Amino acid sequence: MRIGLGVWLIFVIFGGAPAQAAPFVPESDSQILERLPFAANDPVSRKLSALRGQLKDQPDNLPLALTLARGYADLGRETGDPRYAGYAQAALAPWWDLEQPPVEILVLRAFLLQTTHQFEAALADLAKVLSANPRNSQARLMRATILQVTGAYAAARDECNALQGLTQELVWTVCLATVNAATGRLRDSYERLRTALDRFSATQPEIRDWAMTGIAEMAARAGLAKEADGYFRASLASDPADGYLLAAYADFLLDEGRPQEAAALVKDRTRSDPLLLRYALALQAQHSPELAARVAELRDRFAASRLRGDRVHLREEAQFTLHLLGEPQAALGLASENWRVQKEPADLRILLEAALAARDAAQANAARSWLAATGLEDVRVNKLLSAAPKPN
Repeated sequence: MRIGLGVWLIFVIFGGAPAQAAPFVPESDSQILERLPFAANDPVSRKLSALRGQLKDQPDNLPLALTLARGYADLGRETGDPRYAGYAQAALAPWWDLEQPPVEILVLRAFLLQTTHQFEAALADLAKVLSANPRNSQARLMRATILQVTGAYAAARDECNALQGLTQELVWTVCLATVNAATGRLRDSYERLRTALDRFSATQPEIRDWAMTGIAEMAARAGLAKEADGYFRASLASDPADGYLLAAYADFLLDEGRPQEAAALVKDRTRSDPLLLRYALALQAQHSPELAARVAELRDRFAASRLRGDRVHLREEAQFTLHLLGEPQAALGLASENWRVQKEPADLRILLEAALAARDAAQANAARSWLAATGLEDVRVNKLLSAAPKPN
């Protein structure tokens, strides 16, 4: 999920939706739904397995449960696999359904809820945290990020402003810059964030990476390809395993007509559905004979997600359906369903692409109206609109 690095950064800095579909019940114990990406002898799996064993013996050990849950959440961030949110939730089972669990549980529960796009429930938990302590910077930053992803920009800006005095300047500067960059102040936000990054060059690497990724995405939307490439590369040099960053840079490379580089970037990370999609798109651009097998693999993965009641990667499924299957009507249905939940620039783009391909004037006009209302700037979206029929 590309909700933004800010939500996960909360746990680095500070330490620490629609109803779900009915669960799929296998017909027999031998039915294989999907193979998990980590083998039992993987070091991460061994560590989590050991923690899980300890927690089984001490089910009420809150620090142990939090450690295990955060381990699964970290794995989910790295792989892009939303199932790890479920494993994290299981670790927190004794506290999960409590109306007022400990603050640490509320914050982590909100994080896990937003990873599965249950944004309203996540915001409700954060409201409880902030009601008890309005100075809780974890809750403020997470709330700002969720509000931005769902398109509530004014409320997101309020939360970013509230962070001033609660955390370091670069953190709330990134928060404000990303909101302002989505509401008509793209170039100004880009310059302000770049200046702030230069001023705080000695800050924590994780925060610098977050800021650089934000700058790179702003530069890409502004059409500053050279600058965007430089910031993406700098951030990847510091954190080459970050799934969100890899997907964002792969998107940029594909947009720039550099599919070979995009393929090389994600080829070894295709256990992640979003990164497998980028790899397949890169193969398509190169007319690779490997494409058919990767399309079949993606088809199976999205089908397995639907069986699990998992709709987190709707954006990616819409992109897959439009660009790799060539089914614009089906893609538009997926993109529209996704748009009802989250409204990042990439969500708007696939909605507009699918609407134009399906010749759906109403949906295309809805995208135009959103751009007019928010002031969102994106050279790729503008290019699509310039080639599209004008509304009646």
